[in-house]
Amino acid sequence: MNNSSTGSSSKSKAGSSSQPSETSFKRKRGMFQKDLQHMMYGFGDDPNPLPETVALVEDIVVEYVTDMAHKAQEIGSKRGKLSVEDFLFLIRKDPPKLNRCTELLSMQEELKQARKAFEVDEEKLASTE
Repeated sequence: MNNSSTGSSSKSKAGSSSQPSETSFKRKRGMFQKDLQHMMYGFGDDPNPLPETVALVEDIVVEYVTDMAHKAQEIGSKRGKLSVEDFLFLIRKDPPKLNRCTELLSMQEELKQARKAFEVDEEKLASTE
């Protein structure tokens, strides 16, 4: 029985030789479990989904994010550094994702500007007292 579980994981890894070995990058399973449970509930699942379902969704999400990061790194290595534009380039053919990313990036910039303005106002108040 132990051989069958080892054989199946080696078969899945054999297809992609550019991937690092399973032992080189160990990830902590269940790290995103609570967040995924809340997200799944928000999208219509049960408030307490099965642990197997959450584990499967987590595996899918981690695999997707890892794959995107590797692809972005390949694109960024041509310039020598990884940037946000590398990720935007990867999702350019998926308009909903691209729109959401640009929206979040613009909101991040607005928050950065608001924090900067708040710090300046706070410094002015401190200097007048």
